[in-house]
Amino acid sequence: MKAVHLGAGNIGRGFVGLLLHEAGCEVVFSDVAEALVQQLQEADSFTVTTIGQHPTTTVVDGFRALNSAQDPETLTEEIASADIVTTAVGARILRFVAPNIAAGIAARPAGAPPLAVMACENAINATDLLEQEIRANYQGDDLEERALFANTAVDRIVPVQAEGAGLDVTVEDFFEWAVERGPFGGTEPDIPGITWVDDLEPYIERKLFTVNTGHATTAWHGWAADHATIAEAIRDPAIKAQVETVLAETSALLIAQHGFSEEDMAAYRHKVLGRFANTALPDPVQRVGRGPLRKLSREDRIVGPAAALAERGMGHEGLLSAFAAALAFTPEGDEEVDRLQELLRTADADAATLEITGLTPDHPLHPEVRALIAARLADA
Repeated sequence: MKAVHLGAGNIGRGFVGLLLHEAGCEVVFSDVAEALVQQLQEADSFTVTTIGQHPTTTVVDGFRALNSAQDPETLTEEIASADIVTTAVGARILRFVAPNIAAGIAARPAGAPPLAVMACENAINATDLLEQEIRANYQGDDLEERALFANTAVDRIVPVQAEGAGLDVTVEDFFEWAVERGPFGGTEPDIPGITWVDDLEPYIERKLFTVNTGHATTAWHGWAADHATIAEAIRDPAIKAQVETVLAETSALLIAQHGFSEEDMAAYRHKVLGRFANTALPDPVQRVGRGPLRKLSREDRIVGPAAALAERGMGHEGLLSAFAAALAFTPEGDEEVDRLQELLRTADADAATLEITGLTPDHPLHPEVRALIAARLADA
């Protein structure tokens, strides 16, 4: 079985690429970072170390690497003969890799099994986004015969790596890679690291509204309290209480929407908070909190659950507090922080609310969010 993985960064090497390697796949990494690709091309292997309750060390070898910007023809050839294509490039980059995938699908020989395409991104139904872009770039009317598209939910914390680590990656020992089985029609590939599910949405939202929501909340409140790392921040009783309030709200939503039991959600929250407190994962609050515009968007980890709770008439005060903390998150060197703060300096409250969150005035959450933005505008 051959897999082409687009995005050879730490997540690509330390999570998706690792699991594909452990499943016995021939792995081809594709990236546009010239220095990274050159390192991979010159290396025989790299090491993935997991830290936590069950530490392991795995040597990944037998891979190939190519620069898709410099050698798109070779990427087309690799995809044309692959069984699986996965991505870990960031949801906003999917539109840039879609033309390469479309070309590779079109080049597949007649009668070849459908190529399995799975976007492994921190976004709801990212594969659907990728499929739309591939369809826009595909020449022909036989895409359904040549490819299948399956959404995924991925979860593994990959902290900032030690200086000089090179290609080696350190990750937490916990991971989850859930994939919807329906598109495969009973022909799911044998990848032991995947959990095959009939309905992916509960897994996606449980992860996004617990792990990602909690992570961002810890980061923004932690930055305000001058904490350096997530583990340090979550050990602050005041911040832990804020995060627990947020996760109680999102758990209530997940129970109402997807039928999770209170006991299951309590255990899941406990596990997540334990992962945040892992001092062996020195994850800076500035890294976790970065990209606030994306994280405050309509369907993402803060406004998404807060809006759904407001529609149900359920409590969401903790999420609003996290939203306010994000507006006040102003480290240097983050383009989205700069754009957000510029917007807060130049726009009025209504325009800023729509631009940041996508909420319209008729939504029940709009007045509360607008009030927070108006307060920040007054301070900016």
